[in-house]
Amino acid sequence: MIKPDAVAEGHTGAIIQQIEKAGYKIIALTKLQMSPAQAAEFYAVHQARPFFQSLCDFMTMGEIIPMILEKENAVEDFRKLIGSTNPADAAEGTIRKNFAKSIEANAIHGSDSDENAAIEGAFFFPGV
Repeated sequence: MIKPDAVAEGHTGAIIQQIEKAGYKIIALTKLQMSPAQAAEFYAVHQARPFFQSLCDFMTMGEIIPMILEKENAVEDFRKLIGSTNPADAAEGTIRKNFAKSIEANAIHGSDSDENAAIEGAFFFPGV
């Protein structure tokens, strides 16, 4: 998912190009703005954490671009492609090193497991 900071700054094309260049096939893609209720549901796993409300506020501040991507070893390879959550720690050439501003405004979200990828994909693309 391309986050609101990267969408607002016009980085969507460059990010999608980097994803495709890394060998991913885009199975589904949309552009939308999450409601507060949707953000709370999507990030429910973080509900007890102190950053939960600010995360939900951030994710509802503008449009996002959720995607379902396909590639062999997709989740693990995507985590490498996007880089560390903190862009200051991200490797050169990663999406977060190239486009993120901070730990919160870090341009992109990637699922952390195949199981979560299926859950998160179904959240935005039921039946895909």
